[in-house]
Amino acid sequence: MTAAATIDRVGPESNQILVNLFEHYLHDMAEWFRFDVGADGRYAYDVSPHWRNNDSVYLARVDGALAGFVIVGSAEPWTNDPASLDIREFFVIRRHRHSGVGRDMAHHVWNRHRGRWLVRVLEANLPAVPFWRKTIAAYSKGRYAEQVVTPDDGKRRLFFSFDNRNP
Repeated sequence: MTAAATIDRVGPESNQILVNLFEHYLHDMAEWFRFDVGADGRYAYDVSPHWRNNDSVYLARVDGALAGFVIVGSAEPWTNDPASLDIREFFVIRRHRHSGVGRDMAHHVWNRHRGRWLVRVLEANLPAVPFWRKTIAAYSKGRYAEQVVTPDDGKRRLFFSFDNRNP
């Protein structure tokens, strides 16, 4: 792990922290998804479905300062496999990008949740594509699949899949 980085699973008691971090995440994602702030000037995102679905939410900190989050849930909507796992949301605060925190977050959740994995990446998100390709290839020792998918919203995505049940 990156020096002094910690990655901890959290619950609804951390709701406000997650809501606040989503402001930054959505600000970044607005470049590709072209959504606007609300009338109050905020990027509102309701995180309650993640708690209701029992998604696994992790916060990363570096030297005690928030550095990002990752949310793990079911990949069933995209794979028709109720046992498969998905990186639902993934965000590293800009100050901590290119420091290894993102890689550490991904490895942390993959090591704690064994199974068939899906990582969905918007093809237009040019910084994310090489990050995920490199991170997944290193973690899976090159044993992964990559597929281009165009969902109903018309935004092409790369679907990376691998299985870490037998490392």
